[in-house]
Amino acid sequence: MVRLTRAQQQARTRSAVLDAAVEEFAEHGYADAKVDRIAARADLTRGAVYSNFAGKRSLYMAVLLGLTSPHAPLLPTAETPGPAEVGTAAEAFARAWLERLPLAGDTAAAGRLRSRSVTGVFDDDPGRAVLGEISRLEGLMLALALEACPPAARRRVRLAELILTLLHGADHLAGSAPGFGDPFDVARACGHLARLTMADEWDPPHLPFVRDAALSDDPWHPADGVADDGLVVVLGSARLSAAEEAVRAAAPGERVTVAVVSGDPAETGALVRLRLGGFLSCLRRSFPPTAASPMYLDLDDGPELAAAVGSGISDDTEAAVRIRAGRIVARASGRGAGHAVAVAS
Repeated sequence: MVRLTRAQQQARTRSAVLDAAVEEFAEHGYADAKVDRIAARADLTRGAVYSNFAGKRSLYMAVLLGLTSPHAPLLPTAETPGPAEVGTAAEAFARAWLERLPLAGDTAAAGRLRSRSVTGVFDDDPGRAVLGEISRLEGLMLALALEACPPAARRRVRLAELILTLLHGADHLAGSAPGFGDPFDVARACGHLARLTMADEWDPPHLPFVRDAALSDDPWHPADGVADDGLVVVLGSARLSAAEEAVRAAAPGERVTVAVVSGDPAETGALVRLRLGGFLSCLRRSFPPTAASPMYLDLDDGPELAAAVGSGISDDTEAAVRIRAGRIVARASGRGAGHAVAVAS
């Protein structure tokens, strides 16, 4: 008889809980799912479930992440060469994004699992704030890819946010009114939207009042895959929109690494990985290598990079360093940190 180690037994219990949770959430949805029924499906006690997951929300997020393909570290690159014209690229992105929509024959609960829906899961104010920050970062990432496509444009964030508004509306209707509308029409509409000319200026009023970065000359001990030159910005899940402050102030061609951290990895941290990991996959499939972003988003090494930068870890973290030839030459923390190190002499 083979005796399992404690770690092996815990892994087996966790796997059984997740398998049972998939069935429960697919049948009842998040709101009506019961931890007691999940425990019964897995032939475990309620305590065994809670020994692996803090609550129903963290369990649901673990299920959604388990249904998602692992994401690769990111600079957006297309799997196959694609056209670089902005409208065609936007339509390709929309097609990739819409593939996850629930099918007309799916039940409401199964459809929400298929689309990785978090509707009704993060209704508290902190959760809604994080969702807003994630959406703004998604808008920036799509905009940076669109800005690299002809015709040239200085900033396409408002345009990207308009496209995402249309896509999220299609997602909502697919769940609430199955069979309504044609996803191909939505994708074509996104292509037409991308050709609109929109006034889009970047001039946040608080940036002139950001405290200067502190100059330094310290060794840099990076995580794997992090360059020895450029900006490294560590952002908590409630400060993700600050990424644009570093990107817009960086020198042309300078790489900006944005590392994401969270004070609650099992819930808000999982939400960030779920949303942004899927979003980056759509970008990679839709834009050619010539549309590679100057921003490198690291969803895996946040705590390690936070330690290297010398910052704490919370949803409100905002810290940054500038790296030159393997040395930290400027540091900043607090609001505007990314901008401060980007403009430091």
